[in-house]
Amino acid sequence: MSLNAAMLALATDPRVLFLGQNVCYDGNVMFKDLEGVPMDRRLELPVMEECQMGMSIGLSLQGFIPVSVYLRMDFLLLAMNQLVNHLDKMEAMSRGQYRPKVIIRTKVGARTPLDAGPQHTQDHVEAVRLMLTNVGVLRLTSLEMAEPFYRAALDSVNSTLMVEDIR
Repeated sequence: MSLNAAMLALATDPRVLFLGQNVCYDGNVMFKDLEGVPMDRRLELPVMEECQMGMSIGLSLQGFIPVSVYLRMDFLLLAMNQLVNHLDKMEAMSRGQYRPKVIIRTKVGARTPLDAGPQHTQDHVEAVRLMLTNVGVLRLTSLEMAEPFYRAALDSVNSTLMVEDIR
């Protein structure tokens, strides 16, 4: 099992798009997990985390299933307004008229073999869980979890935050 196999499985659904930083250009380990995913299913974005989440919500409302890639959980903090106040609450705010579905992919940064420092290695899973009522939060702690967890996220009617914490 691998994260690449999980991403390839997601890509078999024609509604799935991958967007974020380093989805089209190498520069991070998450790029390698997209090997074999067609480039026309990827959208490279600059550093604009909140806008990225807003775009993901908008794409979802148009029938796509965005896989919104945030290279570190620390960077996802910049998208909390869109995640907590919009994606998570939209069904309630619209009285059931809109139910966007986004798969958010992020990771807790490794501290070994090289410690990337405190702004790249923080674990905010429990804090984020407390803020969300409709978006599921799953923590992957082994590669064996990747395919079934991402499949569950694809099959769910709700949005899912996938936090990769594989050490």
